[in-house]
Amino acid sequence: MIDLSTKTALITGGSKGIGEACVKLFSAANARVAFTFNTDDKAAGQLVNMLSQRTKIEAYKINLMELNSIENLVNAVISDFGRIDILVNNAGIWKFGKSDEMGLEDWEETIKINLTASFLFTKFAIPVMKKNHFGRIINITSTAGQRGEPFHSHYAASKGGLISFTKSLAAELGEYNITVNSVAPGWVETDMTEDIFANAGYKEKVRQDIPLKRIALPEDIAGPVLFLASDLARHITGEILNVNGGSVLCG
Repeated sequence: MIDLSTKTALITGGSKGIGEACVKLFSAANARVAFTFNTDDKAAGQLVNMLSQRTKIEAYKINLMELNSIENLVNAVISDFGRIDILVNNAGIWKFGKSDEMGLEDWEETIKINLTASFLFTKFAIPVMKKNHFGRIINITSTAGQRGEPFHSHYAASKGGLISFTKSLAAELGEYNITVNSVAPGWVETDMTEDIFANAGYKEKVRQDIPLKRIALPEDIAGPVLFLASDLARHITGEILNVNGGSVLCG
C-alpha cells in the first residue's frame, strides 16, 4: 500500500539497529535512500550491495561530533539525489552516567550527537523541502525523553529536547506541507542494548514488565516511521508516537 517511489529519504545512523531496519523498509517501499554511518564501513557496504538492485541507495560516512561536516553531507545528498523529501533523525548514543559524577565532555557528547546533530540535519534539509512544498521529518526519540531516566539524565535531556523541537517545527513548517513527528521507542533489541541484555535475568524482567510481553525488534520501530513518512499520515504533525508495547502510557 505504501509506495514512496517518487521520494528520497535521508536516514541518519542507518547501518545498524533501528536505522538499518528503516533503510530496508524504505527501500522495500521503493524510496531512494541515503543513509549515514560512523564506523562500520563493512556493514554500510553490505547494506548498499544488498539493496542497490532494488533502488538507488548511497551511504555517507560522518562523525557526528564533527558538527561542521553535516551541512556538506546534506548538500552532497541533494547533489547526488536531487532532493530530500524525508528525513529520519535516528543516529544517537545511550551511555550510563550518574549525574553527580558525569563529566561535561560526556554530557556534551550526548547532547551534540542526539540533539544538536538532529537540529543541523533538519536545518539544512528544510530549504529543499520548502522549495518542493513537501517534507516529512521523523525524529527518533524515546520514552526517556518523556518521563526521564535515572543514570541517563544526559540521554533523557537530549531526547526531551528533540521532542520539544519536533512540536515546535510542526507548528512552524506546516504551511509548507512539511510534517514533523517523532517515534518514541521503549526497549529495543539492538547493539545499543546488547550489553545490558547479556544479563538474562534482567532481560526477562524487562520483558515481563511490558504488557505485550515482548521486547521490540528494530523492525517494530521502522514500521511506524514508514507510516509517518507516507501519505497515510499526511494530516499528522507534532505527534509523539510511542512504540513500547504499552510499558509507558504517555503522549
